[in-house]
Amino acid sequence: MKQSNIEDKQPEILKKEYRLKGSPNRGLLMATFGFFIGFSAVSLFGTVASEFNKFLGLSGIMLGFLVGLPQLLGSLLRIPFGAWVDKVGGKKPMLILLGISIVGMVGLTSILYTGELTMGKFPWVLLFGLLGGAGVATFSVGVPQTNYWFPTNKHGFSSGVYGGLGNLAPGIFSLILPTILALYGLANTYLIWLLFLIAGTIIYAVYAKDAYSIQITNQGVNEREAKRVAKKLGQEVFPSGNAVDALKKSAKNPRTWALIALYFTSFGGFLALTTWLPTYWTEFHGQSVRMAGVLMAIGFSIFASLIRVYGGKASDDHGGEKVAIISFAVALLGALMFVVTSTFWIALLAEVILAAGMGIANAAIFKLVPTYVSDAPGGASGWVGGLGAFGGFVIPPVMGLFIDIFGVSGYQYGFLVFAALALLSIIISYNLMKNNPVKQ
Repeated sequence: MKQSNIEDKQPEILKKEYRLKGSPNRGLLMATFGFFIGFSAVSLFGTVASEFNKFLGLSGIMLGFLVGLPQLLGSLLRIPFGAWVDKVGGKKPMLILLGISIVGMVGLTSILYTGELTMGKFPWVLLFGLLGGAGVATFSVGVPQTNYWFPTNKHGFSSGVYGGLGNLAPGIFSLILPTILALYGLANTYLIWLLFLIAGTIIYAVYAKDAYSIQITNQGVNEREAKRVAKKLGQEVFPSGNAVDALKKSAKNPRTWALIALYFTSFGGFLALTTWLPTYWTEFHGQSVRMAGVLMAIGFSIFASLIRVYGGKASDDHGGEKVAIISFAVALLGALMFVVTSTFWIALLAEVILAAGMGIANAAIFKLVPTYVSDAPGGASGWVGGLGAFGGFVIPPVMGLFIDIFGVSGYQYGFLVFAALALLSIIISYNLMKNNPVKQ
């Protein structure tokens, strides 16, 4: 009976008949919330790195390795978990990632409560920091999860809101953590963070819903019928149904790899600087831990996240490739300003300019994912989000190498890495637009 006369039935009747819950706005809200909760792991060590370094006395490369570590597992897990969304929807993968992050936070909190930090405990700090970073991978889960809820002509908007507001987590945590640290100490700071993570995971578990086609297939209805019903309800993008196939399909598309390269610069760079800038402001400009957190959060992380919302709308209106070219040019300018100055106010302006370029570029790139790889958006999201975000782990140790070579001046010269990446990204974006035009 359910399989007949679907086209003749009103949406509300179909929702009631198939016991469907949720809406596009609710889907966007809860995907963004889950991402926000998990993505706070970007700040796992970066904001309080100086506190760890007081006890551990790390070299420049090892300090960069520590602050970038949470991005390692979080980046790699984006690939299989983003693809898995193409089979089971977003809720289950999101909850598993948040669960792994909770395990890491429990371990870190336990270490900090068992006495003074020593190099003997450092391997355990790295292990649990690695697990705690699993929440970073929630991004590649939420992108296809959100895309399933919205028509393709609104993917720039939905991805911009999702990425922009979810990306606020590291900036907000960088504002809050130094104050909590000063009031309660390092161990209690991580305990409070752990409780927040647990509470947020419970809220997501209760209120998040998958897109209509996934809810219907979970009831045992065949995929063809589920797609027919969901189309009637406005769904335009659908899971491929096989995570491995989604990865294979997207990997064979050369446009996927172009987007990976771009995202390595924009989002990998965003992650790297979110963890690196607090150390830059304390060590190179002599700012306090609290002020360094404020400078990074407001001048970079929060601004880059909010402007990402505008970047999504601009990409809908003008095309993702054009917006990417302009935004990477802006990022190049900001990086070069960092390289040539040791003046505080010029460096602060450079931070804002670099944030604008990276934030808008992030939105532009993910506007193109479901358009270029429409047959496997979850798989493409996994590759782009995972390998692209890997820059958050790779870049900080490279910047730390400049410090080991040039001393304190290395904090300044290390931004040559971003200048080179931005220039390369401009070239890739131009070639993508010229050789692979896509109607927006």
